[in-house]
Amino acid sequence: MLRKAPPSIRPQLQRRLLWWAAGLAALGCTQCGPGNQGRTPAADHYISYQVNPRRQALRLYWQDEQGRPFRSVQRLREWATAHQQRLVFATNGGMYKAGNVPLGLLLEQGVVRTPLDTTQGVGNFYLKPNGVFYLTAEGKAGIVPTAAFPHVRRVRYATQSGPLLVLNGQIHPAFRANSTNLHIRNGVGILPDGTVLFAMSREKVRFYDMAAYFREQGCQTALYLDGFVSRTYLPEKQWVQTDGDFGVIIGVTEPAR
Repeated sequence: MLRKAPPSIRPQLQRRLLWWAAGLAALGCTQCGPGNQGRTPAADHYISYQVNPRRQALRLYWQDEQGRPFRSVQRLREWATAHQQRLVFATNGGMYKAGNVPLGLLLEQGVVRTPLDTTQGVGNFYLKPNGVFYLTAEGKAGIVPTAAFPHVRRVRYATQSGPLLVLNGQIHPAFRANSTNLHIRNGVGILPDGTVLFAMSREKVRFYDMAAYFREQGCQTALYLDGFVSRTYLPEKQWVQTDGDFGVIIGVTEPAR
């Protein structure tokens, strides 16, 4: 959901953001690595799930066959059941506009459903650099800054959001460890072996806290997905939230038994 960023983190950070974005060249294709700098976030403050994208059915969902947005985890779970699938994991997968229309890029099964947004604007999504989480036809997952995404090939699924929480091992310079901007938040990162790490805070946290959590896990690049609207469905950890009103939903399914 699109929300305004606090005025205190906007104009005066332009130079620092440009410096931070200069790390793109050094980043290359590396997604994660040693990153245990700074303070250590309490891991138990987050509900997390790891996905092997080459072995598990990780997908992005927006609309059903009739063009109706799923909107909630419950509706996606019912749809999966009707298709002889069991929903294993789900979380909201990016911000959205009126009518549950994704804000920025949504690419499903190789088809662009909503275009990449490279414009300037107000709100978390537009706090540059923002980025794209993607899955290729070969089952490789990645996160890149928006400006780099056109160079990624053979993408099967992708969702755009912002800001990047971590870039080249560095926490976004707009974030403050003492910020009073607290919300439930969720995001995604890539572990060193290519495993996708999804995480949502169990309680209200700062942007800095969530970025530090992903960096502590080893992620050199991580992407913010959304804030107070966030939900996670993860029955294996006794965390079941089936409500919500979303645009894109990220889900993992397996054949029903």
